[in-house]
Amino acid sequence: MIEKILLADSGTGRSEDMLNALMAIPSVQRSMVTVLHVVPPQTSSDAMTEKWEEGGKVLAKAVQSLKLEPNHVSAMLRQGDPKTEVLKAADEINADLIIMGSRGLKRLVSILENSVSQYVFQLSSRPMLLVKDDIFVRAINRVTVAIDKSDASKQALKLALFLLRDIKGGQVTLVNVDSDPKATEKMGAEAEKVPAFADAIAQAKQYGVGYKAIVTTGKAGEAICRVADEVKTDLLVLGSPDRRPSIAKGLPDLDRLLGTSLSDYVRVYANCPVLLTRTVG
Repeated sequence: MIEKILLADSGTGRSEDMLNALMAIPSVQRSMVTVLHVVPPQTSSDAMTEKWEEGGKVLAKAVQSLKLEPNHVSAMLRQGDPKTEVLKAADEINADLIIMGSRGLKRLVSILENSVSQYVFQLSSRPMLLVKDDIFVRAINRVTVAIDKSDASKQALKLALFLLRDIKGGQVTLVNVDSDPKATEKMGAEAEKVPAFADAIAQAKQYGVGYKAIVTTGKAGEAICRVADEVKTDLLVLGSPDRRPSIAKGLPDLDRLLGTSLSDYVRVYANCPVLLTRTVG
């Protein structure tokens, strides 16, 4: 399910730590990894030569820091706009997953400060694993998945169970947000009776993955991030459907750019790495 990974490495942040944590998972260990570093255009040939040499050193250091067999990793040094080069590279290698660092910029700030991760997530149809610069990356044992009846949620669960199925003692926390303001929070046996969990629990049992079911209330983004904190999750998985019509695939989705979508809220406020799966909807 994850056979080709693109690590977009800027030389800063936690993306290398995130990849090492991911590659420790048995179901991912055979994946091929491409490490990409992009050198932005310069005003003179001398400056370009200097930046190119610096970029080569950053890339070599990144590859060396990864705990991978030499035949499972390759390096890619590019010149251009990092936003578009990441998208091009992901298409070229047909990546199953893009890993990027994120500054966790909020709303319009991410546009005004030219956020690479925000732009790539807008225009890519591929799953993205975002890790903010200010969080600590832990070994992946506890994964939280937002559950509802959507295809996006089913895709998120599928990917979470793929990661957890061979992890001894791994656990998935299934969280459903009840939009009824009069609803009460439920856990354990009471939560497991909620219809939205039926298929998810059946799949977890099929793969032999331990699970916990939680029904919570409030605004979806806030509630999901709160539960992720409470259960000390190592990775939060969220389905994010692409609602754009075919004619607008090359254009940013305004609601996400403005920070009003669920995926954008979680990207900014979650205190753990966030894996955003994609479905065309």
